[in-house]
Amino acid sequence: MLDPLIIKAVNKPLNSIASVLKNRGVNKDLVTITGFVLGISSVFLLYFHFYKTALFLIMLNRLFDGLDGAIARITTPTDAGGFLDITLDFIFYSGVVLGFGLSDPENNAAAASFLLFSFVGTGSSFLAFSIMAEKNRIKSRQYPDKSLYFSGGLVEGTETIIFFIFFCLFPHLFSILAIVFSILCWLTTCIRIYTGYRLLRAR
Repeated sequence: MLDPLIIKAVNKPLNSIASVLKNRGVNKDLVTITGFVLGISSVFLLYFHFYKTALFLIMLNRLFDGLDGAIARITTPTDAGGFLDITLDFIFYSGVVLGFGLSDPENNAAAASFLLFSFVGTGSSFLAFSIMAEKNRIKSRQYPDKSLYFSGGLVEGTETIIFFIFFCLFPHLFSILAIVFSILCWLTTCIRIYTGYRLLRAR
């Protein structure tokens, strides 16, 4: 829901950094992989309760995620790069939740499981519609530069990171925050299924 606003706000500085990286021959896919390695490393830090350091790596991951897209826009976006980016993003998001579940299984395991279950809903509705949108040549007006169709909703990338920040700053509230996040994810899933089905049915 907040992604369009955030994208407008950060595009200019990201494009400036991306231009420097491009001129130095930095490969977009290398940026994607580096960001993933940094982000997934937060899982181990969360397990050992180093929440602030984990948050730092999570934010670095998001910075690299923005940079790989910016480099792609000023060079030549590829399907391979888009595939790599979205796949590693989903693994990273799930990994962070796993880290909190492992950090305090007695208190967090049930809420973490429910949140991961909700991620299946948001992820599958997102990716399934993207496939059908490509097949029917439906283009996103909101995200025309993306390598695949991005479905909106109450919860997108920005909202996910906001919750991750809250998780790290208030780890003792993880279960409550995770349940709230899960409910928002399921509302998003329902919206995507309803709108996606209606749109495809009309086609």
